[in-house]
Amino acid sequence: MFSPVTSLRQTSITLRPDRAVTFFSDVHLGYGSRADDAERERLLVKFLLRAASDSDHIVIAGDLFDVWFDYRHVIPSHHVRTLAVLADLVRGGIGVTYLMGNHDFGHRSYFRDELGIFVDSGDVDLTINQRRIYVSHGDGKAQNDTGYLILRSLLRSRWAQTLYRWVHPSLGIALASSTSHGSRDYTGQKDYGPHDGLRDFAEQRLNEGYDYVVMGHRHRACEERIGSGTYVNLGHWLDNHPTFARYDDTTGLVLHRVNDYVG
Repeated sequence: MFSPVTSLRQTSITLRPDRAVTFFSDVHLGYGSRADDAERERLLVKFLLRAASDSDHIVIAGDLFDVWFDYRHVIPSHHVRTLAVLADLVRGGIGVTYLMGNHDFGHRSYFRDELGIFVDSGDVDLTINQRRIYVSHGDGKAQNDTGYLILRSLLRSRWAQTLYRWVHPSLGIALASSTSHGSRDYTGQKDYGPHDGLRDFAEQRLNEGYDYVVMGHRHRACEERIGSGTYVNLGHWLDNHPTFARYDDTTGLVLHRVNDYVG
């Protein structure tokens, strides 16, 4: 009843020579002190502009924001620079794919209508120049995540989101922020048993014929060869060593440090 895969959208990208597809996740804009958050956003904006110089497409694999919720008439007061840069990228011809995470699940229509970015509520089956890549935020993929799957189903339901929109934004965002702190700590410290559930899920997808599996959520960057494919976890941006992945036809999908990339 509560499947770890809520939906799977198929899409493809024809990559031009010497261009790339850039993947990142778990920036958690809005977390921590305002000073730390502003510095994280500064780095993100610099990173996005750098990616625009060599990428045809950017994939945001969830939790760009520590909390995001679409209200009808207001948007959060911070992070307008990020929103503006994303809109500029789209207008400049850079494709952007956005997958919901467990923190920024409150998307409705703002990104689509105002920024020109379609937001996926599930996973994405992405083909890049004949290479198949399974992309997911990663939440709900652990073998013992049934409780979270039930909670996700409730939080994303139409009635729950309608009720939440009646709460004043200042109160609603404050409540969601306090809840997200516990969720993030839980994600990073949870014991997934003898096997990381995300790795097991990735291995299953690779056995189905995917060349790569890309996820975030666990805040533990990795690049692991499994059989004839590769599992990449994108890591996070909450310390001084944020990571991302980049695909091109020469090197394939490779994990990188953000600071090395932006210079």
